[in-house]
Amino acid sequence: MKLLKDILYKAGIEEVIGSTQMAIEKITFDSRKIEKFSLFVAVSGTQVDGHQFIEKAIGDGAIAVVCEQFPESLKEGVTYVRVKNSAAALGTIASNYFDNPSGEIRLVGVTGTNGKTTTATLLHDLYTKLGYKAGLLSTVVNKIGAEEIASTHTTPDAVQLNALLRYMVAEGCEYCFMEVSSHAIHQYRIAGVDFAGAVFTNITHDHLDYHKTFEEYLKAKKKFFDDLSEHAFALVNKDDKNGEVMLQNTKAEKHTYALKSMADYTCKVVENDFSGMLLNMDGNEVWTKLIGKFNAYNLLAIYSTAILLGQEKLTVLTAMSQLTSVDGRFQYVKSDNNVAGIVDYAHTPDALKNVLKTINDIRTGNEQLITLVGCGGDRDKEKRPIMARIACEMSDKIILTSDNPRSEDPDEIIKDMRQGVDGVHFKKVLAITNREEAIRTACSLANSGDVILIAGKGHEKYQEIKGERFPFDDLKILKETFEILKN
Repeated sequence: MKLLKDILYKAGIEEVIGSTQMAIEKITFDSRKIEKFSLFVAVSGTQVDGHQFIEKAIGDGAIAVVCEQFPESLKEGVTYVRVKNSAAALGTIASNYFDNPSGEIRLVGVTGTNGKTTTATLLHDLYTKLGYKAGLLSTVVNKIGAEEIASTHTTPDAVQLNALLRYMVAEGCEYCFMEVSSHAIHQYRIAGVDFAGAVFTNITHDHLDYHKTFEEYLKAKKKFFDDLSEHAFALVNKDDKNGEVMLQNTKAEKHTYALKSMADYTCKVVENDFSGMLLNMDGNEVWTKLIGKFNAYNLLAIYSTAILLGQEKLTVLTAMSQLTSVDGRFQYVKSDNNVAGIVDYAHTPDALKNVLKTINDIRTGNEQLITLVGCGGDRDKEKRPIMARIACEMSDKIILTSDNPRSEDPDEIIKDMRQGVDGVHFKKVLAITNREEAIRTACSLANSGDVILIAGKGHEKYQEIKGERFPFDDLKILKETFEILKN
């Protein structure tokens, strides 16, 4: 319970009608979750406008409303607060309501098209190995120490975020590592949150169904860095041409990492095979169980972040050598007849290219690479032919299949992907709509020494079809098929 006047601090108030001395027992922007003595924040969302539900919220027990426009009729006894931007105000209000938990924990946000989940998760794992209790907010799972809480979004909404941060503080977490999506930045889900640091991994073609243009997508990422305080650090991948863009207007302390360029923190891949990599990290050699140049970038970002947070180099490198791959990110299994199976979340052109390049850099060329790939429905259609083209150019056999078709016809999605298949590649492409059948077919086509890449879903344990989620696990089906073919 908090007084309304206290939770409105720095919320950008333009006008108030009514008393701010009332006690608020809950804040929400979802009119379906209203309880007695609630504050309802009317947010203009991407699909619905919360202003349409003000009357309903009051009827269900809301005693105060934050909005951008006052409703035509005002109810006596209800306090109305007008702000310029309700979504931004919600972040500040949520932070105030939970006593500004981000100020009591060292919070590091990781943003970028690829590598967010791996970097944030491995930072959590690293700090756990270093003996700290840490929190994690990610696409795959949220963690408070070892406790796992289901994740519904890459970045939680402002109320959930601050509630989770307060829980972490209460449970003794000293650090929290979180993914920060472009959607979350654009929708002000992180407004009012105090970050100790921000990490930029890279930016490539993605989410244009939401942001419409690459420039808008880039602008959303940049806003995260623009809003950092002078007490924070900003760490960017200098090998990405937009890394320096992120630093242009930030007040934070600026740092860079790179594999190819001169930077504050550097790394070279000395050896790379399916068992791991030998890296020269900032002048010291370290063996890691993770595979591929993209993981070298992730590990360098993790190392750099830990140093910026005050850890000792050799202590960090020792703990890093014990890290293992994140669920659904280049997960590697081998069959009894020596077929290598790799499950990876690669669902963007750049991510797919990175994974395929990693495999091609390691394999001898005497074996065949079979790539199974699909694209999600109700998402950026422009990347569909691009991903098919990349798969064709970098693989020996390709199976185009269903991913999460959502409300779309999976055959139409595959048809869009086929637009990227050049005539020279027609003979090596199969289209199998049923994903399980596609995985089993890939396994049956493989001979000893061959490599199978199952791309697109990674950690997901479901397939979304026509609004319903069905149990589906790429890795489980792959392992089961290897067992069947063994007998």
